Amino acid sequence: MKERYPTRKIFVGDVAVGGDAPISVQSMTFSNTHDVEATVEQINRLHLAGCDIVRVAVPAMEDALALKEIKERISIPLVADIHFNYRLALEAAKWVDCIRFNPGNIGEQNRIKEIVKACKERNLPIRIGVNAGSLEKQFEDRYGATAEGMVASAEYNIKFLEDLDFTDIKVSLKASDVARTVDAYRMLRPRNDYPFHLGVTEAGTLFHATVKSAIGLGALLLDGIGDTMRVSITGELEEEINVARAIIKDSGRAKDGLNIISCPTCGRIEADLVSAVREVEQLTSHIKTPMNVSVMGCVVNAIGEAKHADVAIAYGKGSGLVMVGGEVVAKLPQDKLVERFIEEVEKFAKEAEANG
Repeated sequence: MKERYPTRKIFVGDVAVGGDAPISVQSMTFSNTHDVEATVEQINRLHLAGCDIVRVAVPAMEDALALKEIKERISIPLVADIHFNYRLALEAAKWVDCIRFNPGNIGEQNRIKEIVKACKERNLPIRIGVNAGSLEKQFEDRYGATAEGMVASAEYNIKFLEDLDFTDIKVSLKASDVARTVDAYRMLRPRNDYPFHLGVTEAGTLFHATVKSAIGLGALLLDGIGDTMRVSITGELEEEINVARAIIKDSGRAKDGLNIISCPTCGRIEADLVSAVREVEQLTSHIKTPMNVSVMGCVVNAIGEAKHADVAIAYGKGSGLVMVGGEVVAKLPQDKLVERFIEEVEKFAKEAEANG
């Protein structure tokens, strides 16, 4: 795994993005933003699920005017998503923590100048959100809806903001397919030090979005690219956060929580492994201590994997072992193994925290 690219640090509200800050997770509500009750309810659900930054759509002035009350009722940084009408950004800037605009549809440069002025006055960052499906005509005509076109748009708009003495910037380069998305981020990354917001846009329902995001965003994270990210899933809220957190952890970019190792189901399994793993996931979801745990269902792989795990269950016929650091600490009937395993996991976590 490559070292993370060094980027400048900006702040969205009180959340640091870039530099040495952890990779933050974002999501977006799907309510009508002017429906304050529904929007606040969705934001609070996302916050409870572990979302760091939330974005809301602002397609009309009634949505922009609702942001004041929304901001008063939440405790998470708020980003306004602006398309077409720059005046919405000017109103939103009074209340939010960041403005995201799409250079492909915001219009003439004077409009961007007004957005920059409003953000400067309130010390707000801007996310330049380039989307392959809505590039400015000059770049689409020259490059088509390609990674090269996305990068050209991003560099043009970065330079425009820099010429206005504005550098509180983060950048996203999103397409609806993995290849263009990854190519664009890889192409642009060595050319500046602004933090990158990762995402595959319009990724689809839970299954397809999870696969696309795991491939694309996981590849970028392994390359050392990415400072904040959203997994876009149609009609989901908490699942966006769960999948994003899993991608960050399994790419090795976050060292928190359990890495659960369990064998694939096959004819050798001598226990109800599916139920056991599900129970382990539920009973350990609160643990943030980095830890490798193993739940293995037969003797072929069980002992070998268990020896390399911090805490492990090794199922056998009618009974099994609980192991800590490769050493057997208990041999018990199958129906007692998970309970003892959880005790050992909790004990390991407490000792690890005590030892710093």
